[in-house]
Amino acid sequence: MASAPPATPSASPPAATGPLAPSELYRNYNFLLRVDANEFRFSECIGLGMRREPIRHPDNGTDTVPTFAGPLSYSEIICRYGVTDSLDLWTWVMSTASGNIQRKLVSIVQLGNDGLAPKITWHLHGAWVCQWGGVPFDTLGRDIAIEEVRLAFNRLERA
Repeated sequence: MASAPPATPSASPPAATGPLAPSELYRNYNFLLRVDANEFRFSECIGLGMRREPIRHPDNGTDTVPTFAGPLSYSEIICRYGVTDSLDLWTWVMSTASGNIQRKLVSIVQLGNDGLAPKITWHLHGAWVCQWGGVPFDTLGRDIAIEEVRLAFNRLERA
């Protein structure tokens, strides 16, 4: 009975190719927030987006419903952060609570994979605190105490 030929080591499949090498893709945890001239580190910053509302207007005599560009709106940014002794954000929150809306330039800065070099910056013009959420206290918890602020803004720019 003839034996099967010895197995040859299989070549590994070629690496996936695309427009960017993996080393060129930024990590979502390397970011910081600038409020005017102050830098803050947050554990999470979500909601960056915009939407132009489509307006549907029936066209008499046809089965199609054409759409037109409606008003533009920006999503609220939700920033979660660990509670610290710094009162900078709290002062801004309390300014809103007292009716004194302070609009500021807020910048979300995507850092390079070294965690130091700024790569992409999104500027939120006319940003203000529209909501604050306190720490969810839990006597059985072991997590970091996290607060959150929500920011509304008027205009988005990528630099």
